Amino acid sequence: MVRWLQVAGLSFSLDLPDDFPAADLLHNYDPFEVASRTGSPSRQTSGCAGPFPPQSGGPLPLSNRGWLRSGEMAAGSASAPLFKLTITDRKPGEPGEPLLRSKEQTGEPVVGFFRSGEGYQAAFAPTPGARVCGVLEMSGGFRVGQLYTEGSPADRAFAVNNALMLLYAFASAPYAALELHASVVTRGGRGFLFLGKSGTGKSTHSHLWLEHISGTELLNDDNPVLRVVDGAARVYGSPWSGKTPCYKAQDAPVGAIVRLVQAQHNRIERLSTVQAYASVMPSCSGFRPIRTLADAQHETLSLIAQQVPCYHLECLPDADAARLCQETIDG
Repeated sequence: MVRWLQVAGLSFSLDLPDDFPAADLLHNYDPFEVASRTGSPSRQTSGCAGPFPPQSGGPLPLSNRGWLRSGEMAAGSASAPLFKLTITDRKPGEPGEPLLRSKEQTGEPVVGFFRSGEGYQAAFAPTPGARVCGVLEMSGGFRVGQLYTEGSPADRAFAVNNALMLLYAFASAPYAALELHASVVTRGGRGFLFLGKSGTGKSTHSHLWLEHISGTELLNDDNPVLRVVDGAARVYGSPWSGKTPCYKAQDAPVGAIVRLVQAQHNRIERLSTVQAYASVMPSCSGFRPIRTLADAQHETLSLIAQQVPCYHLECLPDADAARLCQETIDG
């Protein structure tokens, strides 16, 4: 059972066994399913606050850094999908050199990342102390992945979601795409992104907009995709939205990006280009020790910082903070 999916104009495939135990738990991908790798939608979708046309775009012009070999088709096109993930019952080999292990935080997933021959391997556990329920083996260019899963259907769905998030973040990097840890609302046809450390109150701030600012809608509450298409920044919904089920195959031009910091007052200021770059970078999913990924992320962040208004908001979790923010960035 092969599902063709498209997120932020980039297509990829998920090959599931017909009897995969977690198939019924993967409905978050339904809005992003397309009829084939050509990217033709299998259902009608619309924009966040109005219809926006599909945006495919091409890779960043980084051929001098070897992104695309001579004659290679652009990933995400009809001839070459961004990547292919296959669920396999073949147990993975032993991991190689450890490259990264995520910090263990209560209730948060644990991810280990390893070098494996000419490619890479990632292992996923749902919480600290839990057993690994998924091991993903990836080609060096992140175009092919094989995932071995075990455990309950919920554990297996967790592994599939994390494997797809990781592959997408890495494989889409050359295409001016950033997978962000952020909450996003739309209003008046534009998208507004709220960034911050875990526990800062990104979701709370989005819901304050929803409650107190008319015309606001939630686009994604945890992992939107920010992409530069035809020179302009757009924000896209994704199949990954953390604890809030908000899976919308919709997009909007970016109005502003705001980094939140908890405080005993409400104060907002616009950031310089350099400050904007430094503000957005910590929220990007990626792996900077891999030079090609770091270079692509730098190129996209530079474009974003130069064209998108970015702000720093010190705030309380109250309606006044939402109103101050909206009046400043969308007044």
